[in-house]
Amino acid sequence: MKNTEIYEVEDCGCFGPKLTLNEAQAETITLSEGLQYHIAEGRMLIHNIYRPLSSNYFALVREARELYNNGLLSVTEDDMELLESNLGEMGEYNGIKVPLDYVFSIDELLAEVAKKEKKNPPLGKPKRGGSKKFYVFVKDPKTKRIKKVSFGDTTGLRAKLNNPKARQAFSKRHNCPQKKDRTKASYWSCRLPRYAKLLGFKTSFSGYW
Repeated sequence: MKNTEIYEVEDCGCFGPKLTLNEAQAETITLSEGLQYHIAEGRMLIHNIYRPLSSNYFALVREARELYNNGLLSVTEDDMELLESNLGEMGEYNGIKVPLDYVFSIDELLAEVAKKEKKNPPLGKPKRGGSKKFYVFVKDPKTKRIKKVSFGDTTGLRAKLNNPKARQAFSKRHNCPQKKDRTKASYWSCRLPRYAKLLGFKTSFSGYW
């Protein structure tokens, strides 16, 4: 198997009585590569081949549980305990999705969340920071790739969102009605008021400049 999430440990005592499929329906069941490996090699599910907390790690457990619950998979006693738990399902803790029945540290969880956000950042949601005041991730319709767009003044000027005259002057100066390209900083600068609360501004205005 070739997968960057595979998690191997030497001399782990991972192998025991083989997992077995119901022979009468085995030919009609499509298994993932990971579960095929566990069954063929006699590797117990409690010694999941995938990296803990990875998406494949939990997907393997959910797949095996569905087969087990439908009477299509026979497992060892240790694996039975795992499949009768809620491992593979998600809950929420302080606004963060967390895996149920998985023992982890907060640092480990936050590191995993950061890793996933780096790989699949939220699109179209501006944040503070970066090389300028703000940044946002967007998908370029031409290249189909995710692009980071930095925008905002870096000279110390403040956005006067609650001042109608200042907003109108900004819009006219930057020709905001004509800014349609989401991959350009000007598009997001012109729409800053729309995301004001998301960026921590205290204002009730949420339209164009």
